[in-house]
Amino acid sequence: MSWRECTVVSERKEFVLFAGLKDRSVSDLCRRFGVSRVTGYKWLLRDRVGEGLADRSRRPHSSPARTAEATETLVCRLRQEHPAWGGRKLHHYLRREGVQPLPSPSTVNNILRRHGLLDPERREARDWQRFEAEAANRLWQMDFKGPIETQAGPCHALTVLDDYSRFNLCLGICPDQRRDTVQTQLTHAFERYGLPDCLLCDNGPPWGSGYAGQPFTRLAAWLIRRGIAVSHGRPYHPQTQGKDERFHLTLSLELLKPPPVWHHPDELATAARSWRELYNHRRPHEALGNEPPASRYSPSRRAYSPLLEPIEYPPADLKRIVQQDGHISFRGRQYLVGRAFASEPVALRAVGDGLWEVYYCFQRVSRIDLSSANV
Repeated sequence: MSWRECTVVSERKEFVLFAGLKDRSVSDLCRRFGVSRVTGYKWLLRDRVGEGLADRSRRPHSSPARTAEATETLVCRLRQEHPAWGGRKLHHYLRREGVQPLPSPSTVNNILRRHGLLDPERREARDWQRFEAEAANRLWQMDFKGPIETQAGPCHALTVLDDYSRFNLCLGICPDQRRDTVQTQLTHAFERYGLPDCLLCDNGPPWGSGYAGQPFTRLAAWLIRRGIAVSHGRPYHPQTQGKDERFHLTLSLELLKPPPVWHHPDELATAARSWRELYNHRRPHEALGNEPPASRYSPSRRAYSPLLEPIEYPPADLKRIVQQDGHISFRGRQYLVGRAFASEPVALRAVGDGLWEVYYCFQRVSRIDLSSANV
């Protein structure tokens, strides 16, 4: 299967999938996908009558009389197209594609072994998870993978994964890791899928400053301002973002290794879009009962809007404007809140004897101890 698969068809499949969810507005989906209602209903009609979107499956015509030789040929071809997939994943992929007769996982492994396509030293790893969000869009994980070398220069892959469904919301091939680049990629994801409740990322730039005293960056402030809580993983513990780290391994095994010669980041971006469609909509995921992530994901009901309401705090809060150097003035002293919030209003709330918490919008961003000499 070529990685240059038409991504327009992938977007249409996604549109049809989301339109079939309960209480989902077709008009809202059309707005998110940037198409007219006429176009959106046309896609739904074509899918209903089996026209236009029928190229989702590339499998050969199935038959109850399929011979053992034909089955082996099919299994071997899929293994060559997806060399990182083992017997279990190939079995469930064939099951979802409706292939009959369906070989068991052990039979698939035996076929691979007979044709020299199975590494005898490799064991299929299980991805044990320690926690999971209770619903889609409650928590997204975000990180960069890279640098990835191309003949035109290195690039970086920005990945965003829904914690509950493992649905990949963003696989952006970026020239750098700057804040503006990330904001542009995230805006595209928000327009398509809506807003998550929380974004989990590590402590490095551009989403974390790396300093415990003021961990928030301008990117974090940008997210909080849009109603998204920002959570940083424990320092030096990448397993906190374990699902996105595991996604990076899958990306490496199935798209980036063995390393092809990428002539330009645009070529890699095209391949990444096709692979993303495979990962989200067709690739079996063991943690999801061998169903693809799209079977468990639905877009957020919190729609993205470029227009922001003024920041308001309860009347009982004490308000301050953050200075350009990241400090606020309180009780005759200067306290560091963070340069990320320069010129923005913050609120102070008493939580104990001499203890105050500092909030930006809804998120606590600092703590003040009047008895401490640290400012």
